[in-house]
Amino acid sequence: MHPRRLLIGVVPLVLLATACGGNDASTTTSDSGKKLDKVTLTLNWYPYGEHAPFYYGKQQKIFEKHGIDLTIQAGQGSQKTVQATAAGQTDFGWADTPALLAAVDQGVRVKSLGVFLQTTPASVQSFDAKGIGSPADLKGKTIAGTAGDALSKTFPIFLKKNNIDESDVKVQNTDPAGKIAAVISGKTDGLLGYASDQGPTMQDKAKKPVSYLRFSENGLNFYSNGLLAGQKLLASKSELAGRMTQAVSEAWAAAEKAPGPAVAAMDGASEQLPPKNVLAEQFKTTLTLLHTSSTEGKAPGVNTEADWQQTIDVFAEAGMVAEPKAVGEYWDAKTAPKG
Repeated sequence: MHPRRLLIGVVPLVLLATACGGNDASTTTSDSGKKLDKVTLTLNWYPYGEHAPFYYGKQQKIFEKHGIDLTIQAGQGSQKTVQATAAGQTDFGWADTPALLAAVDQGVRVKSLGVFLQTTPASVQSFDAKGIGSPADLKGKTIAGTAGDALSKTFPIFLKKNNIDESDVKVQNTDPAGKIAAVISGKTDGLLGYASDQGPTMQDKAKKPVSYLRFSENGLNFYSNGLLAGQKLLASKSELAGRMTQAVSEAWAAAEKAPGPAVAAMDGASEQLPPKNVLAEQFKTTLTLLHTSSTEGKAPGVNTEADWQQTIDVFAEAGMVAEPKAVGEYWDAKTAPKG
Protein backbone atom coordinates (compact mmCIF):
# COMPACT_ATOMS: atom_id res chain seq x y z
CA MET A 1 0.00 0.00 0.00
CA HIS A 2 0.98 3.60 -0.29
CA PRO A 3 2.20 5.63 2.70
CA ARG A 4 -0.71 6.66 4.84
CA ARG A 5 0.99 9.97 5.68
CA LEU A 6 0.29 11.07 2.12
CA LEU A 7 -3.37 11.01 3.05
CA ILE A 8 -3.06 13.55 5.84
CA GLY A 9 -3.86 16.42 3.49
CA VAL A 10 -6.85 14.55 2.07
CA VAL A 11 -8.57 13.52 5.27
CA PRO A 12 -9.97 16.90 6.44
CA LEU A 13 -11.43 17.47 2.98
CA VAL A 14 -13.13 14.08 3.05
CA LEU A 15 -14.59 14.73 6.48
CA LEU A 16 -15.84 18.17 5.52
CA ALA A 17 -17.35 16.94 2.31
CA THR A 18 -18.99 13.89 3.82
CA ALA A 19 -20.37 15.70 6.84
CA CYS A 20 -22.73 17.65 4.65
CA GLY A 21 -22.81 15.27 1.65
CA GLY A 22 -24.82 12.42 3.07
CA ASN A 23 -28.46 12.03 2.27
CA ASP A 24 -29.56 15.60 1.68
CA ALA A 25 -31.72 16.24 -1.33
CA SER A 26 -29.59 18.96 -2.84
CA THR A 27 -29.65 19.35 -6.60
CA THR A 28 -27.80 21.31 -9.24
CA THR A 29 -28.58 22.23 -12.81
CA SER A 30 -26.44 21.12 -15.75
CA ASP A 31 -25.27 23.41 -18.54
CA SER A 32 -28.14 22.12 -20.62
CA GLY A 33 -30.66 22.98 -17.92
CA LYS A 34 -31.17 19.42 -16.61
CA LYS A 35 -31.83 19.00 -12.89
CA LEU A 36 -29.17 16.78 -11.30
CA ASP A 37 -28.97 15.08 -7.90
CA LYS A 38 -25.75 15.89 -6.06
CA VAL A 39 -24.13 12.56 -5.18
CA THR A 40 -20.95 11.71 -3.27
CA LEU A 41 -18.92 8.58 -3.97
CA THR A 42 -16.13 7.70 -1.53
CA LEU A 43 -13.39 5.45 -2.93
CA ASN A 44 -11.57 2.66 -1.11
CA TRP A 45 -8.31 4.65 -1.15
CA TYR A 46 -6.96 7.78 -2.74
CA PRO A 47 -7.21 7.63 -6.55
CA TYR A 48 -5.20 5.04 -8.51
CA GLY A 49 -5.64 3.39 -11.91
CA GLU A 50 -8.61 1.20 -10.94
CA HIS A 51 -10.73 4.32 -10.44
CA ALA A 52 -10.36 5.65 -14.01
CA PRO A 53 -13.96 4.75 -15.01
CA PHE A 54 -15.44 7.14 -12.44
CA TYR A 55 -13.42 10.10 -13.71
CA TYR A 56 -14.04 9.12 -17.33
CA GLY A 57 -17.77 8.71 -16.68
CA LYS A 58 -17.86 12.17 -15.18
CA GLN A 59 -15.84 13.69 -18.04
CA GLN A 60 -18.03 11.99 -20.66
CA LYS A 61 -21.22 13.15 -18.87
CA ILE A 62 -22.42 9.56 -18.32
CA PHE A 63 -23.42 10.39 -14.75
CA GLU A 64 -25.08 13.61 -15.93
CA LYS A 65 -27.10 11.57 -18.44
CA HIS A 66 -28.51 9.66 -15.46
CA GLY A 67 -29.32 12.86 -13.57
CA ILE A 68 -26.30 12.74 -11.28
CA ASP A 69 -23.80 15.48 -10.36
CA LEU A 70 -21.01 13.26 -9.02
CA THR A 71 -18.36 14.22 -6.47
CA ILE A 72 -15.58 11.62 -6.10
CA GLN A 73 -13.77 11.52 -2.75
CA ALA A 74 -10.60 9.78 -1.59
CA GLY A 75 -11.00 7.00 0.95
CA GLN A 76 -8.88 5.64 3.78
CA GLY A 77 -9.37 1.92 3.28
CA SER A 78 -12.41 -0.21 2.45
CA GLN A 79 -13.41 -0.72 6.07
CA LYS A 80 -13.78 3.02 6.70
CA THR A 81 -15.60 3.51 3.38
CA VAL A 82 -18.11 0.78 4.29
CA GLN A 83 -18.76 2.40 7.68
CA ALA A 84 -19.09 5.92 6.24
CA THR A 85 -21.54 4.65 3.60
CA ALA A 86 -23.69 2.86 6.16
CA ALA A 87 -23.72 5.97 8.36
CA GLY A 88 -24.87 8.18 5.46
CA GLN A 89 -21.69 10.30 5.53
CA THR A 90 -21.34 9.52 1.83
CA ASP A 91 -24.11 8.52 -0.55
CA PHE A 92 -22.23 5.63 -2.14
CA GLY A 93 -18.98 3.79 -1.51
CA TRP A 94 -16.48 1.81 -3.55
CA ALA A 95 -15.02 -0.91 -1.37
CA ASP A 96 -13.74 -4.46 -1.09
CA THR A 97 -16.39 -7.18 -0.69
CA PRO A 98 -14.60 -8.88 2.27
CA ALA A 99 -14.89 -5.58 4.20
CA LEU A 100 -18.60 -5.42 3.35
CA LEU A 101 -19.16 -9.05 4.47
CA ALA A 102 -17.35 -8.46 7.77
CA ALA A 103 -19.33 -5.25 8.40
CA VAL A 104 -22.73 -6.86 7.70
CA ASP A 105 -21.67 -9.71 10.00
CA GLN A 106 -21.27 -7.09 12.74
CA GLY A 107 -24.70 -5.57 12.10
CA VAL A 108 -23.62 -2.64 9.90
CA ARG A 109 -26.56 -1.70 7.65
CA VAL A 110 -25.02 -1.58 4.20
CA LYS A 111 -25.46 -3.51 0.95
CA SER A 112 -23.60 -4.10 -2.29
CA LEU A 113 -25.23 -2.76 -5.45
CA GLY A 114 -22.93 -4.89 -7.58
CA VAL A 115 -19.36 -6.14 -7.48
CA PHE A 116 -17.40 -4.93 -10.49
CA LEU A 117 -14.05 -6.63 -9.81
CA GLN A 118 -15.36 -10.19 -9.75
CA THR A 119 -11.99 -11.93 -10.09
CA THR A 120 -9.81 -11.18 -7.11
CA PRO A 121 -6.56 -9.29 -7.82
CA ALA A 122 -5.14 -10.94 -4.67
CA SER A 123 -1.65 -12.19 -5.44
CA VAL A 124 1.85 -12.78 -4.23
CA GLN A 125 3.98 -10.14 -5.95
CA SER A 126 7.73 -10.48 -6.32
CA PHE A 127 10.54 -9.51 -8.63
CA ASP A 128 10.98 -11.95 -11.53
CA ALA A 129 14.48 -12.74 -10.27
CA LYS A 130 13.00 -14.45 -7.19
CA GLY A 131 11.57 -17.17 -9.43
CA ILE A 132 8.16 -17.43 -7.76
CA GLY A 133 6.20 -18.82 -10.69
CA SER A 134 4.02 -21.39 -8.95
CA PRO A 135 2.67 -21.96 -5.42
CA ALA A 136 5.38 -24.59 -4.82
CA ASP A 137 8.02 -21.88 -5.28
CA LEU A 138 6.76 -20.18 -2.09
CA LYS A 139 8.34 -22.83 0.12
CA GLY A 140 11.06 -21.31 2.28
CA LYS A 141 10.15 -17.74 1.24
CA THR A 142 9.29 -14.74 3.40
CA ILE A 143 6.27 -12.72 2.28
CA ALA A 144 5.16 -9.32 3.58
CA GLY A 145 1.54 -9.33 4.76
CA THR A 146 -0.65 -7.23 7.03
CA ALA A 147 -2.20 -9.03 10.00
CA GLY A 148 -5.99 -9.20 9.93
CA ASP A 149 -6.58 -8.00 6.37
CA ALA A 150 -8.42 -10.03 3.72
CA LEU A 151 -5.18 -11.06 1.99
CA SER A 152 -3.55 -12.46 5.12
CA LYS A 153 -6.80 -14.19 6.15
CA THR A 154 -7.21 -15.92 2.78
CA PHE A 155 -3.53 -16.76 2.17
CA PRO A 156 -3.72 -19.93 4.34
CA ILE A 157 -6.72 -21.11 2.25
CA PHE A 158 -4.69 -20.43 -0.93
CA LEU A 159 -1.77 -22.50 0.46
CA LYS A 160 -4.10 -25.32 1.53
CA LYS A 161 -5.72 -25.48 -1.93
CA ASN A 162 -2.23 -25.88 -3.38
CA ASN A 163 -1.13 -28.53 -0.86
CA ILE A 164 1.42 -26.31 0.86
CA ASP A 165 1.85 -26.31 4.61
CA GLU A 166 1.47 -22.90 6.27
CA SER A 167 4.74 -23.48 8.12
CA ASP A 168 6.58 -23.67 4.77
CA VAL A 169 6.04 -19.93 4.14
CA LYS A 170 6.86 -17.14 6.57
CA VAL A 171 4.45 -14.19 6.54
CA GLN A 172 6.22 -11.09 7.87
CA ASN A 173 3.70 -8.75 9.53
CA THR A 174 4.19 -5.42 7.73
CA ASP A 175 2.29 -2.13 7.79
CA PRO A 176 0.42 -1.67 4.44
CA ALA A 177 2.58 1.36 3.64
CA GLY A 178 5.81 -0.60 4.16
CA LYS A 179 5.17 -3.68 2.04
CA ILE A 180 6.68 -2.38 -1.21
CA ALA A 181 9.75 -1.08 0.65
CA ALA A 182 10.19 -4.48 2.32
CA VAL A 183 10.41 -6.20 -1.06
CA ILE A 184 12.62 -3.57 -2.71
CA SER A 185 15.07 -3.62 0.23
CA GLY A 186 15.18 -7.43 0.19
CA LYS A 187 13.73 -7.86 3.69
CA THR A 188 11.04 -10.06 2.14
CA ASP A 189 10.91 -12.11 -1.05
CA GLY A 190 7.49 -10.79 -2.02
CA LEU A 191 4.30 -9.24 -0.71
CA LEU A 192 0.62 -10.06 -0.46
CA GLY A 193 -1.17 -7.42 -2.49
CA TYR A 194 -3.55 -6.60 -5.31
CA ALA A 195 -2.21 -7.01 -8.83
CA SER A 196 -4.11 -3.87 -9.84
CA ASP A 197 -2.38 -1.75 -7.19
CA GLN A 198 1.06 -2.35 -5.65
CA GLY A 199 2.79 -4.34 -8.42
CA PRO A 200 2.92 -1.59 -11.07
CA THR A 201 4.15 0.89 -8.43
CA MET A 202 6.85 -1.51 -7.24
CA GLN A 203 7.97 -2.17 -10.81
CA ASP A 204 8.16 1.57 -11.53
CA LYS A 205 10.13 2.35 -8.35
CA ALA A 206 12.65 -0.47 -8.65
CA LYS A 207 12.83 -0.55 -12.47
CA LYS A 208 12.69 -4.34 -12.25
CA PRO A 209 9.97 -6.62 -13.70
CA VAL A 210 7.40 -7.94 -11.22
CA SER A 211 5.76 -11.39 -11.28
CA TYR A 212 2.27 -12.09 -9.99
CA LEU A 213 1.18 -15.37 -8.46
CA ARG A 214 -2.56 -14.83 -8.61
CA PHE A 215 -4.93 -16.57 -6.22
CA SER A 216 -7.58 -16.75 -8.96
CA GLU A 217 -5.27 -18.69 -11.29
CA ASN A 218 -4.39 -21.17 -8.57
CA GLY A 219 -7.70 -22.45 -7.25
CA LEU A 220 -9.07 -19.57 -5.16
CA ASN A 221 -11.36 -16.82 -6.37
CA PHE A 222 -13.62 -14.38 -4.53
CA TYR A 223 -15.25 -11.01 -5.14
CA SER A 224 -13.22 -7.82 -4.79
CA ASN A 225 -14.29 -4.18 -5.19
CA GLY A 226 -17.79 -2.96 -5.89
CA LEU A 227 -20.42 -0.26 -5.38
CA LEU A 228 -22.34 -0.03 -2.13
CA ALA A 229 -24.98 2.01 -0.36
CA GLY A 230 -26.38 2.27 3.15
CA GLN A 231 -29.72 0.61 3.76
CA LYS A 232 -31.17 3.99 4.82
CA LEU A 233 -30.44 5.43 1.38
CA LEU A 234 -31.77 2.29 -0.33
CA ALA A 235 -35.02 2.60 1.61
CA SER A 236 -35.52 6.31 0.92
CA LYS A 237 -33.87 6.76 -2.49
CA SER A 238 -34.00 3.42 -4.28
CA GLU A 239 -34.63 5.16 -7.62
CA LEU A 240 -31.45 7.22 -7.22
CA ALA A 241 -29.51 4.07 -6.28
CA GLY A 242 -30.74 2.41 -9.49
CA ARG A 243 -29.63 5.37 -11.61
CA MET A 244 -26.22 5.47 -9.91
CA THR A 245 -25.65 1.74 -10.42
CA GLN A 246 -26.57 1.98 -14.08
CA ALA A 247 -24.34 5.03 -14.58
CA VAL A 248 -21.36 3.28 -12.94
CA SER A 249 -21.90 0.21 -15.12
CA GLU A 250 -22.01 2.35 -18.28
CA ALA A 251 -18.92 4.30 -17.16
CA TRP A 252 -16.98 1.06 -16.74
CA ALA A 253 -18.14 -0.24 -20.12
CA ALA A 254 -17.08 3.03 -21.79
CA ALA A 255 -13.68 3.06 -20.02
CA GLU A 256 -13.04 -0.55 -21.01
CA LYS A 257 -13.42 0.47 -24.67
CA ALA A 258 -11.16 3.53 -24.27
CA PRO A 259 -8.52 2.75 -21.61
CA GLY A 260 -6.13 5.51 -22.74
CA PRO A 261 -8.66 8.37 -22.55
CA ALA A 262 -10.10 6.88 -19.33
CA VAL A 263 -6.72 7.05 -17.58
CA ALA A 264 -6.12 10.55 -19.01
CA ALA A 265 -9.41 11.66 -17.41
CA MET A 266 -7.73 11.19 -14.02
CA ASP A 267 -5.38 14.14 -14.58
CA GLY A 268 -5.45 16.31 -11.47
CA ALA A 269 -7.57 13.84 -9.48
CA SER A 270 -5.14 13.85 -6.57
CA GLU A 271 -1.76 15.29 -5.59
CA GLN A 272 -0.70 11.71 -4.80
CA LEU A 273 -1.74 10.33 -8.19
CA PRO A 274 0.71 7.66 -9.42
CA PRO A 275 2.70 8.38 -12.62
CA LYS A 276 0.79 7.96 -15.90
CA ASN A 277 2.57 4.73 -16.85
CA VAL A 278 1.67 3.22 -13.45
CA LEU A 279 -1.97 4.35 -13.80
CA ALA A 280 -2.14 2.77 -17.26
CA GLU A 281 -0.69 -0.52 -16.00
CA GLN A 282 -3.02 -0.54 -12.98
CA PHE A 283 -6.09 -0.01 -15.15
CA LYS A 284 -4.95 -2.58 -17.73
CA THR A 285 -4.74 -5.18 -14.94
CA THR A 286 -8.08 -4.04 -13.48
CA LEU A 287 -9.81 -4.79 -16.79
CA THR A 288 -8.81 -8.47 -16.45
CA LEU A 289 -10.87 -8.68 -13.23
CA LEU A 290 -14.33 -7.64 -14.45
CA HIS A 291 -15.99 -11.02 -14.86
CA THR A 292 -16.21 -14.61 -13.76
CA SER A 293 -17.06 -17.40 -16.20
CA SER A 294 -20.75 -16.95 -15.33
CA THR A 295 -20.84 -13.20 -16.12
CA GLU A 296 -18.59 -13.13 -19.21
CA GLY A 297 -20.25 -10.97 -21.88
CA LYS A 298 -22.58 -9.27 -19.37
CA ALA A 299 -22.49 -5.58 -18.46
CA PRO A 300 -19.95 -4.57 -15.77
CA GLY A 301 -21.40 -5.04 -12.27
CA VAL A 302 -23.83 -7.84 -13.16
CA ASN A 303 -23.45 -10.51 -10.44
CA THR A 304 -24.74 -14.03 -9.87
CA GLU A 305 -25.99 -15.55 -6.65
CA ALA A 306 -23.60 -18.51 -7.08
CA ASP A 307 -20.53 -16.22 -7.25
CA TRP A 308 -21.75 -14.36 -4.17
CA GLN A 309 -22.22 -17.65 -2.31
CA GLN A 310 -18.71 -18.79 -3.22
CA THR A 311 -17.28 -15.53 -1.83
CA ILE A 312 -19.30 -15.82 1.40
CA ASP A 313 -18.09 -19.42 1.81
CA VAL A 314 -14.42 -18.40 1.38
CA PHE A 315 -14.65 -15.71 4.06
CA ALA A 316 -16.59 -17.96 6.41
CA GLU A 317 -13.70 -20.43 6.08
CA ALA A 318 -11.21 -17.58 6.62
CA GLY A 319 -12.95 -16.62 9.86
CA MET A 320 -13.95 -13.15 8.64
CA VAL A 321 -17.67 -14.00 8.64
CA ALA A 322 -18.80 -15.64 11.87
CA GLU A 323 -22.45 -16.11 10.92
CA PRO A 324 -22.91 -16.36 7.13
CA LYS A 325 -26.23 -14.94 5.97
CA ALA A 326 -28.30 -15.36 2.81
CA VAL A 327 -26.90 -13.66 -0.31
CA GLY A 328 -29.75 -11.12 -0.23
CA GLU A 329 -28.48 -9.77 3.10
CA TYR A 330 -25.29 -8.59 1.38
CA TRP A 331 -26.39 -7.80 -2.18
CA ASP A 332 -29.34 -5.70 -3.36
CA ALA A 333 -30.07 -7.60 -6.59
CA LYS A 334 -33.02 -5.42 -7.56
CA THR A 335 -30.76 -2.37 -7.92
CA ALA A 336 -28.19 -4.30 -9.98
CA PRO A 337 -27.09 -3.05 -13.42
CA LYS A 338 -29.20 -4.18 -16.36
CA GLY A 339 -27.69 -6.53 -18.95
